[in-house]
Amino acid sequence: MDKIKKLLQKVSALDRVRLLEIVGKLLKNDVATLNIIKIKNTDFLRLRCGRFRIIFHQENKQIIVDSIKLRNENTYKDL
Repeated sequence: MDKIKKLLQKVSALDRVRLLEIVGKLLKNDVATLNIIKIKNTDFLRLRCGRFRIIFHQENKQIIVDSIKLRNENTYKDL
């Protein structure tokens, strides 16, 4: 099973709705209200959603979500 789907099953219903709403905005390119920051020394971008971090990148104007993780000291290690 995909790690993102597994995380969404484990989190509370309120967090799940909030994360899916943010990812929906991201995929629709409604990024004006989102706090998107480029991760140093990579081509990845990150988006904060409370205690969660959404890591993604762009390929040919298409946004690809790589991971959604709870923020901790290992969140950005495998990039």
